[in-house]
Amino acid sequence: MTATLDAVAQALADAHRREWPFVLAATVRVAGDLDLAEECAQEAYVDALQAWSRDGVPDRPGAWLTTAARRRAVDRVRREVTLRRKLPLLVEPAEADASGAAAPGNPEPDGDEAVPDDRLRLVFTCCHPALDPAARVALTLRLVCGVATPDVARAFLVPEPTMAARITRAKKKIAEARIPYRTPTATELPQRLDSVLSTVHLLFSTGHTAPTGEQLVRDDLCERALDLARTLVALLPGEPEARGLLGLLLLSHARRSTRLDAAGRLVLLEAQDRGRWDQRMILEGLRYTVEGLRAPTPGRFALQAAIAGAHAVAPSFAETDWARIVHLYDLLLTVEPSPVVALNRAAALSFAAGPGEALEVVDTLAGDPRLRAYPYLHVVRADLLRRLGRPGDAAGEYEAALALTANAAEREFLHGRLTELGSPGVP
Repeated sequence: MTATLDAVAQALADAHRREWPFVLAATVRVAGDLDLAEECAQEAYVDALQAWSRDGVPDRPGAWLTTAARRRAVDRVRREVTLRRKLPLLVEPAEADASGAAAPGNPEPDGDEAVPDDRLRLVFTCCHPALDPAARVALTLRLVCGVATPDVARAFLVPEPTMAARITRAKKKIAEARIPYRTPTATELPQRLDSVLSTVHLLFSTGHTAPTGEQLVRDDLCERALDLARTLVALLPGEPEARGLLGLLLLSHARRSTRLDAAGRLVLLEAQDRGRWDQRMILEGLRYTVEGLRAPTPGRFALQAAIAGAHAVAPSFAETDWARIVHLYDLLLTVEPSPVVALNRAAALSFAAGPGEALEVVDTLAGDPRLRAYPYLHVVRADLLRRLGRPGDAAGEYEAALALTANAAEREFLHGRLTELGSPGVP
């Protein structure tokens, strides 16, 4: 049965958003080469446009795409060299059924294989210690999670060309260093864990507040990150930072339904309806947070989860324990001394000690070149100036933030602030 071009295009767009990580990860395991796997996966989507228009959209688009991509990879490898020479560390037979599982009679290897999920296998591969830490996270976000390069660049506070070059260098490093596409053993997992946790966290952050586009939230990215975080907890039950990360994501995602009003406008934490927060998710998040904090020295994700938990249990914004939150930020700065953490601490300090004291801290942070393109620096400073009764100065900061903001919901919010201050803002 044929399908309309619009229906096929919509099905392909949905399949790319939902299935790309599975298709690419499964293809890498066959191809043994990241560039080849990416090419074959992309070609499978092109093949689908014609096949689905002729035969109709399959019941399982992801399985169709996975099979098509893997077959292309097998054909390409066979044309160049024998499979055994090309893939000395092949971990599964080339042929697979439509679900992407190994062919009958050739079971998945066991023993040292510690990662039960294809996506996580590829995440851990991209987070190989031979790669630069920032490149590990960027490469995984781009290739495994399907985050666009501009959004990855915004997550790292660098220009898009810089990030594109960084990703290209990481891929070349994998090829030149012959980094094997295999699952890490149980003994190798700890040295790669921090990069993997950072990757999952950045993936969630990119979905929680989309850097670009019309939507504030990309639920697909948030759900993907939560799924990966849960898998990590199951994979590493004794690792407190994995639990801390899952707690942080759950506590943050519990507020998702209150972050926009009925008209799609941004709602700040102070104005959100706490009665609509997902209490079941909050309780689950608090449980994982407590477990993460049991480490002798809690890590950065457990401490961030504790901060999110302090907000989650406060009866109202005014009754928030701001002194505790500032203290938690002080602890966080000892394990993650970044200017973004210091800025978030200053925002909390403004409610614990007043906007004047916080402004002094923010003015110092404004000189940090790492925050030059960070719009929230200007947003925080603008809010402090507004609360101090300096509307003209506040308007200038809101305008600076607007010039650096690409998300439609955040831009509308900033325009609203400028209107309140009597400033036309930036088009």
